[in-house]
Amino acid sequence: MDRPADHYLHEFLAHLAVERNLSPRTIESYRRDLIQFTSWLDEQSISLTEVERATLRNYLGSRRDQGLSARSAARALSTLRGFFRFLVNTQIQTIDPTANLRSPSLWQTVPHVLTTDEIDALLGSPDTSTSLGLRDRAMLETLYATGLRVSELVGLTTQRVRLDPGYVRVIGKGRKERVVPLGESAISWIDDYLGHARPQLNKQRLSELFLNHRGGALTRQGFWKILRGHAERAQIRSPLSPHIVRHSFATHLVENGADLRAVQMMLGHASLTTTEIYTHVARERLRRLYDEKHPRA
Repeated sequence: MDRPADHYLHEFLAHLAVERNLSPRTIESYRRDLIQFTSWLDEQSISLTEVERATLRNYLGSRRDQGLSARSAARALSTLRGFFRFLVNTQIQTIDPTANLRSPSLWQTVPHVLTTDEIDALLGSPDTSTSLGLRDRAMLETLYATGLRVSELVGLTTQRVRLDPGYVRVIGKGRKERVVPLGESAISWIDDYLGHARPQLNKQRLSELFLNHRGGALTRQGFWKILRGHAERAQIRSPLSPHIVRHSFATHLVENGADLRAVQMMLGHASLTTTEIYTHVARERLRRLYDEKHPRA
């Protein structure tokens, strides 16, 4: 019968103290990382001898989703490498699952992305029987349909929205203008909002497309608050911001075969290099899916 993971953890920490003569502070850092890992294994009902490379990817991915920084992730992986090398060297395990496991160095740049189910839940959160709910649905649909920055979204005016043929003209960074298409769903909800909700909200006769409950122009902070409220109602547990919806827009396009230069133009990136991050996101998501689903991954 397998010994508990805690037993091997204590043996490894003793090895670090006696054989490698590491400082108490360094050993404590190793101990914290390993306790987090073994606790996660317990939650997943995975024994130490069952750990595979895919298991470690899933673990590090879960830590990333909780907000772990790239530096902390690299340290956690370094700890796991040392731990599993020790287990192999002492013949407790025969295979090192950390072998050829890539360092999560891209975590500083690779963004978190919502799944399509989470997007559906978010878009379906507003109560569209009310004026504010109809406005919120139109805003969320527009954000996901276009990948606009939050400042670009709240800065949209009615003159810059063309429902037929379906696009918005955006003033982005450096006062550069770009044209971004609108999908049918966003067009339908914006049309509904313009016809039924905005006339009730537009008490000050403003040109901004999206207005607050007092009839004034919606601010970035106001939209953040609205988004957080709908994220809670949609039971989205991971951190959510307008930028994550923008990342999701781009990633879903790339995953479905969109041309990278077209995505660059829609996002308003000055350099294609900035947009190439979404190919990394798509590859990572595909890799994780493969590891989870393929019987010989």
